[in-house]
Amino acid sequence: MSLPDTQWAQVIEQKGGPVVYKQIPVPKPGPDEVLVKIKYTGVCHTDLHAMRGDWPLALKLPLVGGHEGAGVVVAKGDLVNSIEIGDHAGVKWLNGSCLACEFCKQSDESLCPDALLSGYTVDGTFQQYCIAKAAHVSILPKNVAMNAVAPILCAGITVYKGLKESQARPGQTVAIVGAGGGLGSLAQQYAKAMGLRVIAIDGGEEKKAMCEQLGAEAYIDFHTSKDLVEDVKAASPEGLGAHAVLLLAASEKPFQQATGYVRSRGTIVAIGLPADAYLKSPVFNTVVRMITIKGSYVGNRQDGVEAVDFFARGLINAPFKTAPLKDLPRIFELMGSFSLSCPSFVCI
Repeated sequence: MSLPDTQWAQVIEQKGGPVVYKQIPVPKPGPDEVLVKIKYTGVCHTDLHAMRGDWPLALKLPLVGGHEGAGVVVAKGDLVNSIEIGDHAGVKWLNGSCLACEFCKQSDESLCPDALLSGYTVDGTFQQYCIAKAAHVSILPKNVAMNAVAPILCAGITVYKGLKESQARPGQTVAIVGAGGGLGSLAQQYAKAMGLRVIAIDGGEEKKAMCEQLGAEAYIDFHTSKDLVEDVKAASPEGLGAHAVLLLAASEKPFQQATGYVRSRGTIVAIGLPADAYLKSPVFNTVVRMITIKGSYVGNRQDGVEAVDFFARGLINAPFKTAPLKDLPRIFELMGSFSLSCPSFVCI
């Protein structure tokens, strides 16, 4: 296949932005890499953080952002035998890892000290052709729509991993904080597909309607609840609290409330990243009730396979809007003004 020498991309040239729509060279894959022709890429709030350089991670500059890319493999390195030219592939946040350290050997590739992060430490998916390590791309079924699957490659995998980390079993109850947001709506669907019962926690009637439509057994509105802890416990089986809590909130307070309504021997999983926030829990309560508090980052390679499979079987629906890649600056503006219940954006 003949490939062009140049391509269109959205490039961050300096910390803080803006993104610049310009032509750059088409990269060539290394021995263990593939080149994916990106058909669609999701746009995530993490991409805003990347542009602003908000996180204590090494930020590549200039940088092509994006980490939810779905496309077709058009070239590959000499050592690649796990994927073929013409296969559909997803490029995720975890672009690559060493595969040799203690964490990689135990399927915790996201904790690899040398992990490569799409759209942050290496160029990502806001370009027509994107490089990724062959071992880390997700092979996508060819009958799956690439525009619809793009948000699954980050948001879907992230909440699915969190539910697995909670170790909640089918029939048990998970409280999802931020259930009416983009991550929360997917978390509810994955929880249901995994046989879990959902208590949805969020604010407003619009989100209540959406959560009930997604099958939540109870909706707790933090705007109107006079005692959120007691309301969640009352909505749980036997009034003993949720077996697991998934924290997707963008503010600190919910992270402090969770230990009050999680069931004894329950698990609290922190996924949301409120700025300058801390997790706090009474030591006595945590010890005598044997509560587990843990963080969950992004999924490993197998988590990606499983999350996409749930989607491919029609069990997960991620609403989205499409726009041309040149409109990315406007999409960033809209993301900053919309509520968290807005659909994902997918660029062509």
